Amino acid sequence: MSNSTLSSLLRLSATLLLLGQILYVLVTLVHTGGPANDHPVIFAAYASSSTWAAVHVAQFACMAALIAGLVLLALALDTETGTPTWLGRLGAASAVVALALEGALQAVDGVANKQADAAWVTAADAEKAARFASAEAIRWIEWGMRSYQAFALGLALLLFAAAVLRVAWVARPIGYLMGLSGLVWLAQGWVVGTEGFSPTMSNAIILGEVVDVVWMTWLLVVALRMQGSAARRLTDEGVARPAAI
Repeated sequence: MSNSTLSSLLRLSATLLLLGQILYVLVTLVHTGGPANDHPVIFAAYASSSTWAAVHVAQFACMAALIAGLVLLALALDTETGTPTWLGRLGAASAVVALALEGALQAVDGVANKQADAAWVTAADAEKAARFASAEAIRWIEWGMRSYQAFALGLALLLFAAAVLRVAWVARPIGYLMGLSGLVWLAQGWVVGTEGFSPTMSNAIILGEVVDVVWMTWLLVVALRMQGSAARRLTDEGVARPAAI
């Protein structure tokens, strides 16, 4: 693979990663909010939301873009030999698993949660206790899906971090930041599985998003610099060896 092809692949990867992460944050800002672990209050808010389905479809699309960026990064790492290639491939496989879990998560959260909450809100008094129990059960399934999606994505980022640290064309601090992001995602998986959407979980999400934006932006800068270097080299070669007429 030529340097220009590598830089183009890396640029597309970094662009998808950064856009996916930033758009996910923006979409989540319009997600219906409230005290997430106070179920009577938050279930009523979810039931009355008019944008619920659209927000969750958009979240899935953003995560799909982010995962596509990781898969493209694995293709860029295939230019190497040995350990980086296999680490990248394993990272891509874990990222695809994370996307599948994200799809299941959004089906539970974006569809089942909404329907169960609406059924509880509109139920007759005699049925409310049973409907609320059903809504809570679905909420706990959501916790489980979110937990294992975070575990899979955290593992993917750790594998990619280990691969990036073994190549010469990416600054080593990017690999360290990717590793930190992976650890934060693993922490999210543990917290949401044990506490639900607690304040600790909210803080972990914010930390992960900040770290992600930093290393993704840095990776895009590296890709753009590689592209500029390749263009300058082609220009220099054209001056040194004019095309025959």
